[in-house]
Amino acid sequence: MIADLGFGLGVISYSLLLLLLFTVRKAGLVKYLLILATAGTAVWCLLHINFLFGPVEIKNLFLWDAIKQSIWLIFLLACIKDDFRSLKDVLMRPFSIVMLSVPVASIILPFFVPIDVSWQFLALTIISLEVLVILELLYRQAGENKWAYKPLVLFLGATNLFEFVTFANATMVGGLEVTYIAARGYVYTGLLPFLVLAIRRIKHWGVDIFISRDIVLHSSLLMVAGIYLFIMAMIGYFVKYVGGEWGGTIQIILIVLSTALLMTLFLSNSLRVKIRVFITKHFFVNQFDYRIEWLKLTDALSSNEANISQVYENALNGWIQAIEYDSGYLLKKEGHNLTPKAQINHPELTSREIQLLNELAVYCQQKDWVIDIEELRYQPFIYEGLKLNHALLNECSFQIVLPIYKAEALWGLAIMNGDRSVRKLNWELRDYLTAVTAQISSYVFHHEASKEVAENAQFAAFNRMSAFVLHDLKNVLAQIDLILANAEQHKDNPEFIDDTFETLTHTKARMDKMLRQLTDKKEAQRSNEKLCDVSVSIQSVIDKKCAGNLPIPSLIVIDEKQLVIDEEKFCNVMYHLISNAQQATDDEGKVEISIDMSVDQRFLIVTIKDSGEGMSPDFIEHRLFKPFDTTKGNAGMGIGAYDAKNFVERLGGSINVQSEEQKGSVFTLNFPAE
Repeated sequence: MIADLGFGLGVISYSLLLLLLFTVRKAGLVKYLLILATAGTAVWCLLHINFLFGPVEIKNLFLWDAIKQSIWLIFLLACIKDDFRSLKDVLMRPFSIVMLSVPVASIILPFFVPIDVSWQFLALTIISLEVLVILELLYRQAGENKWAYKPLVLFLGATNLFEFVTFANATMVGGLEVTYIAARGYVYTGLLPFLVLAIRRIKHWGVDIFISRDIVLHSSLLMVAGIYLFIMAMIGYFVKYVGGEWGGTIQIILIVLSTALLMTLFLSNSLRVKIRVFITKHFFVNQFDYRIEWLKLTDALSSNEANISQVYENALNGWIQAIEYDSGYLLKKEGHNLTPKAQINHPELTSREIQLLNELAVYCQQKDWVIDIEELRYQPFIYEGLKLNHALLNECSFQIVLPIYKAEALWGLAIMNGDRSVRKLNWELRDYLTAVTAQISSYVFHHEASKEVAENAQFAAFNRMSAFVLHDLKNVLAQIDLILANAEQHKDNPEFIDDTFETLTHTKARMDKMLRQLTDKKEAQRSNEKLCDVSVSIQSVIDKKCAGNLPIPSLIVIDEKQLVIDEEKFCNVMYHLISNAQQATDDEGKVEISIDMSVDQRFLIVTIKDSGEGMSPDFIEHRLFKPFDTTKGNAGMGIGAYDAKNFVERLGGSINVQSEEQKGSVFTLNFPAE
């Protein structure tokens, strides 16, 4: 009875595999031989059921085993090479003839010549050994495909090793052990999953069967139950072995606990879900080829768009392509509202849909969860804490709501709909969408940040330009103040009047230039460079701009060379530095400007030295050249020294400062002479 149960399970298992193989339409020699071997094994199991056909006679057992083993041998011989076109090509090889000689003889000879059972046992032992030899050969030449062939080796290796032990033992003792024969059905049935796994892995066989995850789940639960029963049997065997007996109390306790455990396994939904996810993750091929999908996503986001609207559209297109949907909407949360940013093949959202999305946005702020509208409609308990009017779900035109987060705060929602295909949101799709969202979000946030940086840079440039214009305006005002201060004394002097008109003409030109800068919203370009005598320019600054303040600066020219510079800008820089020296020095002090060449004649050196109040090292390091930092209160802009440093450095020179408090300061400007 126990043997019949094992062979009955074998008939059912191999028949199911046979049905799966019949569903494969792709032709192939190995496929047909596999079907033949599977069918042969199913029939072999069927013929061993005593309940249907009575006790098995020894001569029939030899015949059936020889036929079954011969079919598996031919199948293995066909697997050795991939280029067999027909069964004849397989059978006509010398190696195949040698390997098949023993099984063929075992099948044919008993019909013509009486053969002792010990020789028949030996023949079946040799056939099992041949299968093991071919398996080793096949595995060794598999190369990089050893991983694929390993389940096949485990299936045929374990079954034929069992057969080898069975018939080798029968050869030595002169008879078959009944326990070995009774176990054969269970052995072949238990090892069948390895064959199924091999069929899935070895692609060139042309067999691509699919096993439902639900079937694997239930099989796994049955396997757990079987393991439990095995453990219980081992405990019982141990108790019997040591000479004890099962007590009634122990039996009741174990029966109750085992029943509770099995009921938990079969009825616990959360446990079943965890087992399903574990099986799917570790035993099934992924739904996506992530290498290809990632390349497609990278290509979709590779464009360098300056238009932020196009960036939003590219991002939405990336989400839609990732799950092969047709349409979608991208909405950004601005304040308490969701603002549409991009739309692809999707109708305008209705007021009811916007109401639903606002409610979902509140939920997504609390929980990072991709929402499947279909799942929400029929399994609302999955979305714990989400309370909404379910009538809204029947009116929405989208299927997936994907939350997007920035610094753990909800940035917006991407909604998608598939007209041609609808994907069920399982664990893999959720993980995949999470990874895709992280990539696309960084793409969107990067461009948003770039846009903000560009806008801030525009404002910074305009503010800087405005500051320089105001600084120049202050210098113009100083020139006008100088005219007014001397007007009463020199108004009857024709030379003073000529200088006044010349200054006003120059002032008007500078104000026109400043007005153009403000109108064009950009700084003036260095387009007025020419050969200039530095000493002449500095003397002009002293006479026209600095002569009205004390102490009067003195100019000492030791050596000089003409420079190619923007003379107007150079004069502004000199005026600022000389004016600062005058303001920092008492009327009785002195301000000296000297011009000299460096020892190697590569630099023209302008030195501005005063005997004023000086500066601290900390002030020079941290504040002197910092824009908009002034010690003059509202009277200064705080950009004169900064402007001077930038001007000198743009020419390729440098500016050095030495100062001691209450003793004075020395500014040294090095201009490249070439």
